[in-house]
Amino acid sequence: MAAAEDVARHLVMAGRVMDDDPQTALLHARAARRRAGRVAAVREAVGIAAYLCEEWTEALSELRAVRRMTGTNEVVPMLADCERALGRPERALDLLAGVTGTISNELAIELLLVQAGARSDLGQDAAALALLRGPAEKAKGKGSHVARLRYAYADILLDSGDTAGAAAWFARALDADVDSVTDASERVEDLLGVVYEDLDEGEEETDESLESGSTSE
Repeated sequence: MAAAEDVARHLVMAGRVMDDDPQTALLHARAARRRAGRVAAVREAVGIAAYLCEEWTEALSELRAVRRMTGTNEVVPMLADCERALGRPERALDLLAGVTGTISNELAIELLLVQAGARSDLGQDAAALALLRGPAEKAKGKGSHVARLRYAYADILLDSGDTAGAAAWFARALDADVDSVTDASERVEDLLGVVYEDLDEGEEETDESLESGSTSE
């Protein structure tokens, strides 16, 4: 029982700090793995934390184990991204091609993003743009997946020399990026010289102006 509680405690701590402090999350996840290395949730926590820390070899090993244990396709985008980071885009494409069955729209977008990235790694920007163009144009609404899809399309447009097209798509990515998962605002600023001020800062400036105005009266 004590061992199980210790594993659970480390998993909870890893989950709490995963986004803000992946290094600490990785330490907790590794500690859990020492006690429960055959538990898929533990191996997944190690894999995700290692991925966020850019420990590509460890992440690849752990996420492969998760896929063997569970059969899930959810880890395939990270697996393929690890292969890309290790300089093996062809292996990334092979992994992506092996995904079968019904998948969610979110997972489909993740797979597409990594596939386009792998094509770009291979110097196949035209193929990467062809993969992303239709989905980027059809994507509706706001949210991280739409923002990242538009951003990826813009990024490859920029790499291919289409600065005007890239600027337009970075702006569209910014419009969808309600959770600030990309640096689209900085990219638009760099390309167009348009500065997007933080809303809270703008509100503070307005409040200060009003106070100054009332004092002068």
